[in-house]
Amino acid sequence: MRQRQASNTNTENRPQLIQSLIDAIRVPDLRAKIFFTFAMLIVFRFVAHIPVPGVNLQQLRQAFEQQQLLGFLDLFSGGALADLSVAALGVYPYITASILMQILTPVVGRLKALSQEGEFGRQKINQYTHYLTVPIAFLQSWGTLTILRQSGVLPGVEFGMNSHTAAMLISMVAGTMFLVWIGELITERGLGNGISIIIFGGIVAGFPSAVGRGLLQGGVGGGLLLLTIFGFGIIYIIVLFTEAQRRVPVQYGKSVFRGGRMQRQTGSSFLPLRVNSAGMIPLIFASSIIILPGTIASYFKGGLNPNFFERIARFFSSALDPANFGYWIALFILVFVFTFFYTMVVFQQQNLSENLQRNGGFIPGIRPGKPTQEYLNKVVLRITCGGAFFLASVAIAPYFVTLLTGVRSLTLSSFALLIMVGVALDTMRQLETQLLMRNYEGFIN
Repeated sequence: MRQRQASNTNTENRPQLIQSLIDAIRVPDLRAKIFFTFAMLIVFRFVAHIPVPGVNLQQLRQAFEQQQLLGFLDLFSGGALADLSVAALGVYPYITASILMQILTPVVGRLKALSQEGEFGRQKINQYTHYLTVPIAFLQSWGTLTILRQSGVLPGVEFGMNSHTAAMLISMVAGTMFLVWIGELITERGLGNGISIIIFGGIVAGFPSAVGRGLLQGGVGGGLLLLTIFGFGIIYIIVLFTEAQRRVPVQYGKSVFRGGRMQRQTGSSFLPLRVNSAGMIPLIFASSIIILPGTIASYFKGGLNPNFFERIARFFSSALDPANFGYWIALFILVFVFTFFYTMVVFQQQNLSENLQRNGGFIPGIRPGKPTQEYLNKVVLRITCGGAFFLASVAIAPYFVTLLTGVRSLTLSSFALLIMVGVALDTMRQLETQLLMRNYEGFIN
């Protein structure tokens, strides 16, 4: 019996989405999860405004206009890097560590064995991921501060083994680990994936200022309208491909002893293979590789042969400038290639053919074991072609949208759109499940 008052005609006439949100607020434990998630986001935004001392804000803004790496990392920090706060790195070191662990798991025997030990193995791998996050955060903190110092943002800072540098590095690493802890609290006691929600909160927090910059740009009223239309269109395509999946039919059979004899019972189900199972990871890989050469070259400015390294830095800065079409061609190709690479790495870890055979399942017309694995590999490769083309197209969409609209102060970010849509869908899916468990109508029914 549904727990909503059918006698209230106003309630009956409400749209289902609004009514589902009201139902979620009315359920005490769901209300506690929602409020806890919002409380943690408030804590995150508070930490994001605690600055590192000794920063030249004017030089900091100029550095963000010149360094593509800073703008890329600022997305994952939720805008904290733009203010050089203690949370300037955001959760990006943890994301990097997670990606490395996913790649190393099928290669390293110990990690592969742990991945097959159920919940205990997942907890140990997660523990190793946390350990790996600390040195990555130190390296990224040093690299970020080095770029900022070369850009004149930290004029009074001399790098080396001194207390000032150590304090800055430790505070930035501590800020990262604190955000990771908040994200895990949200995952455990709130709604959705906590790490993703932290990134989502940072993007949403920076959206009003981005819109304000676009509105202040004169003579682009038509361009802003066209940009809005393109934005909704891209969001629709992202939702379409994010939810798209190939359902492979699976049959299960088992023998039971009934009535003094053995009887075989059968059932049917399906394997949902997603068209875009890689998410935004290929975009991260591709963007990091594109901006890496120029960034490394910039570290050596003023070294043994400053003119040589400055020429290298200028070459990569001009060749891989987002204003050039070559940058977007390279980005398209790299995203397409990394989508295949990451999808196959993750797919091989799942061992679907072994799990099916162990549970008495089989694909009709396909023999269990190796033939099943080969069949699933072919299916994944085919659908990944569509997913790779989708991700690569979304990656270069900002370039063409900017050309068509003429609005350069408000650029659609592929990462931002993918993260926002993915987190929103995942959170709504969890609310859907919680409501259906309590006999309420969900968002999709």
